[in-house]
Amino acid sequence: MAVADSPTELRPFEHLVLDFLAYLEFERGLSRNTLEAYRSDLLQFGHFLARHDLDPTSLGHAELSRFLSELAAGCPDRPPVAPATIQRKTACLRSFYRHLRREEIIDHDPTAELRAPRKNLKLPQVLTRDEVARLLAAPRGNDPAALRDRAMLELMYACGLRASEATGLTVGAVDLRAGVLRARGKGSKERLIPVGREAVAAARTYLEHGRPKLVGLSDERHLFVNHRGTGLTRQGLYKIVQRHARAAGLDQKMSPHTLRHTFATHLLAGGCDLRSLQEMLGHADVATTQIYTHLSADRLKDVYFRAHPRAHGVPQGGS
Repeated sequence: MAVADSPTELRPFEHLVLDFLAYLEFERGLSRNTLEAYRSDLLQFGHFLARHDLDPTSLGHAELSRFLSELAAGCPDRPPVAPATIQRKTACLRSFYRHLRREEIIDHDPTAELRAPRKNLKLPQVLTRDEVARLLAAPRGNDPAALRDRAMLELMYACGLRASEATGLTVGAVDLRAGVLRARGKGSKERLIPVGREAVAAARTYLEHGRPKLVGLSDERHLFVNHRGTGLTRQGLYKIVQRHARAAGLDQKMSPHTLRHTFATHLLAGGCDLRSLQEMLGHADVATTQIYTHLSADRLKDVYFRAHPRAHGVPQGGS
């Protein structure tokens, strides 16, 4: 009898998770990748509950802390989980239990005082201006693939696009005459980003002389396409970026996201304010954008020594 009841005992948790994921998808509009991360984290949590015969709706702070501690400690068949990953899983548990509280499935949120280990601030890799110039010059020639790669790299740097945003761009999302681009970010949220002159020129050349040869008579909507004339995948974009990074001698410090980090850092160094940068990056919280302020120390020092009245030593005539 106990064996027959076992699947039934697990079913309530599975139902809670499915209901939560539906809420995230349909009410909050989270992306497929984010939903998959939540699903994976809660599946791991479900294994913990089953292993210790725990009811998810009657847990306390101590049991949740034990789950996180087990992840941090590791076990013989699994290495310790990194602090950044534990922070993500903690955030997932908080969202899950807040949802249960809103739905009045529980009357107390056990995550209210839950604390994840602090993660070390890891500054992203950023290219110098010279390195950017080398990378953007790497796609050589006037064949359709070279024109595509040049336009793609220029737009990713000009607009701070995520890899998924670059591959998701449609032809209609880029207004070259107005010099703006409409990116669809996390949670399908759209934002307008200005496009600089060099990127506009590269995109126009690709649209006029490269893309027509790649798509042929197809009515493909994606801006960037592969040799078959269909939209580039994220894996395809990654390979293109890596190939040109190697050609520019940058393969040790380069990924598609590096251009986004570089875009943000160069804008801050050039005087862009944090709120405008947040809007262009599509960050929901300005705290996420603030990591780039750590990369702009040179600009801050320059502003300080030009602006502070006592930054240039003792004034003449001073005692």
